[in-house]
Amino acid sequence: MTKILICGAAGKMGGNVLSLLDGDCEAKAVCGVDRFPKEMEIPVYSTFAQVQEEIDVVVDFSSAENLEERLKFVKERKIGIVLASTGFTERDLKLIDEYAAEVAIFKTANLSLGVNLMQALCRAAAEVLGESFDVEIVERHHNLKKDAPSGTALMLADTINEAFGGEKRYVEGRSGIVGAREKTEIGIHAVRGGTIVGEHEVMFAGEDEILTISHSARSKRVFAAGAVRAAKFLKGKPAGKYEMKDLLNEEN
Repeated sequence: MTKILICGAAGKMGGNVLSLLDGDCEAKAVCGVDRFPKEMEIPVYSTFAQVQEEIDVVVDFSSAENLEERLKFVKERKIGIVLASTGFTERDLKLIDEYAAEVAIFKTANLSLGVNLMQALCRAAAEVLGESFDVEIVERHHNLKKDAPSGTALMLADTINEAFGGEKRYVEGRSGIVGAREKTEIGIHAVRGGTIVGEHEVMFAGEDEILTISHSARSKRVFAAGAVRAAKFLKGKPAGKYEMKDLLNEEN
């Protein structure tokens, strides 16, 4: 049984994880931490210092803020952490690398199985289509999302760029007289509105034909399900950085 602490327990994603774990015979939520704790089926604390329960993995759906506090906690407890949020700064990414030398850290831009398949398809398309096709990425999210472009859009761009030997540069939106599009560009465009859970579209535009690869998340439960799978995978793992492809390789 994987014992999980939910960071950001009082938020929407925390609630989704808790609901998903109800009746799960392989994992359970034992407690949560949230800056604004509320009455829930599990104890929810305002600080990690209050946590007394035995824990195997932290599932973090809070935010990129105060990342080091969570990393210090899992280091002290000698447990793993699933980082399920985005918007990390360069300093945050450096911290993650440093702590990964001592604890198991699962980090991915998107916990959806479909998005990770999309990533593989985009890599294959870039390798086959090559320089003769222009690449543009459009991501759409709800009006409360704080970071842009999304971590998933950047992950897809990085994957495609790897197929081109890292020679592409990212152009985030276009405005004014920008001139003809250069072959070295990958365009990335962010749309915010309503309650869109998450949509990503990658367009490979060639001469007289267009290939589009897209994914649409209809519910946040898909991300909660991915986080629970990641937590089960991470339990007992040695220190290091893990991502969705490691989980899928082990499951297959």
